[in-house]
Amino acid sequence: MSRVNLAKYRMKKAKENLKESEDSLKQEHFGLSVNRSYYAMFTGARALLALKELDSSKHSGVVALFNQHIIKPGLFPTDFSKFLREAKRIREDADYGDFVKITKQDAHIQLGNARKFIKEAKKTVQKMTQAAEDE
Repeated sequence: MSRVNLAKYRMKKAKENLKESEDSLKQEHFGLSVNRSYYAMFTGARALLALKELDSSKHSGVVALFNQHIIKPGLFPTDFSKFLREAKRIREDADYGDFVKITKQDAHIQLGNARKFIKEAKKTVQKMTQAAEDE
């Protein structure tokens, strides 16, 4: 499978995760919504990394590679790196923390950040794909 096809596949999956987050929020499953928002961003980050032929089996590794090879060279807005880090933190709290209450506001914020992240990731994948085809 080509890196471009893999990136496109992962972007499709990221959009599905985003839809699952929206659906979970509507059903007032706030913990599940933040989980799916995180996975939307995480999968979007992996789509971008696919174009660089990079990946990691660990979430922290994906975040580190994303920051090093996508954010640092200026391919993606720096402030979006914070979205991914915060989404990872709140998702881990929601999934593994004891006595953690994820609020509707938490879920709304994460969903909003995920929407922005995926929109930007889609544009960046298109730019990077075009650049790869022009080589």
